[in-house]
Amino acid sequence: MEERKIYKKEELKALREWFASQNLPQSLQVDKATYIPNLKETVERLFNQAEVCFENPKMQGCLILLENIKAKLVN
Repeated sequence: MEERKIYKKEELKALREWFASQNLPQSLQVDKATYIPNLKETVERLFNQAEVCFENPKMQGCLILLENIKAKLVN
């Protein structure tokens, strides 16, 4: 079983600051199965969810998706 990362408040803040400094495209194909038609709105909603549940290892999907979006934008 894969060990899940527990995010700290500082890591969440740093990730939010990284996204705030980016000029995001309108849409993004994150992977073969994940297409986001309105990236800015989706990122904001993911951060809203992440702020509520960032300490819960069972509710880290929003943070994993944010990290995947960041990785796609960097590459």
